[in-house]
Amino acid sequence: MVEDAIKELLAYIGENPERDGLKETPKRVVKALVEMTVGYSHDPAKILSRQFTQEEHKYTGIVLLRDIEFVSLCEHHMLPFTGRADIAYVPSGDGNIVGISKLARLLDCYSKRLQVQERLTMQIHDAIEENLNPAGTAVIIKATHSCMSCRGVQKSKPEMVTSRLSGCFYYDATCRQELMELLHYGKTN
Repeated sequence: MVEDAIKELLAYIGENPERDGLKETPKRVVKALVEMTVGYSHDPAKILSRQFTQEEHKYTGIVLLRDIEFVSLCEHHMLPFTGRADIAYVPSGDGNIVGISKLARLLDCYSKRLQVQERLTMQIHDAIEENLNPAGTAVIIKATHSCMSCRGVQKSKPEMVTSRLSGCFYYDATCRQELMELLHYGKTN
C-alpha cells in the first residue's frame, strides 16, 4: 500500500508516523501526489480537438495567452517548480482557433506530471503543432525550482527560462518582434 510506504519514509527520516500530527499524513501525501500528477490522465489531442472555424474574416494574427501560472513536480527530486508560461500561435490558412482555456488546460495536462522544464516546453509546443497545424507556435516558460532553492546550491532567486519557437515565430523577424512586443505590452516591471 502506498500509505505504508509513506509511513516507512517518515520513520526513515526519524519521525514517528503514529504521533497525532502525522497520523493522517500518509493519506494527505497520497492525495496531494495524485492531484499534482493528474495530467497523466489527460489527452492533449482531446483538449485541442474543440476548434472553432471562422466562416468570415479569418483571424491570421497572433493568439497569445501569457502569464499562465503553473506548478509542476521535478522528476529528479519530486519537489515543486512554479512559474508562468506564455503560449502563442498564429492560425494557419484554414483559420481554425481554439478557446483560450484550452491553452491553459494544455499547460495543466503536461505540468501535472513529473517533469523537467525543457520537456514541458517541448510537449506544449509539439501538441499545438500536431493538433492545430498553425503558421507558427511559441512557448516560453519561466520558473523557479525548489530543488535548487531548498537543497543543493540553495539559490532561491534564479528563474529558469526555456523557449521553443517555430514557423513564423522562428523564420519571420517581424512576427517574432511582434510577439516580443506583445509579451511586454502593458507590463510595468
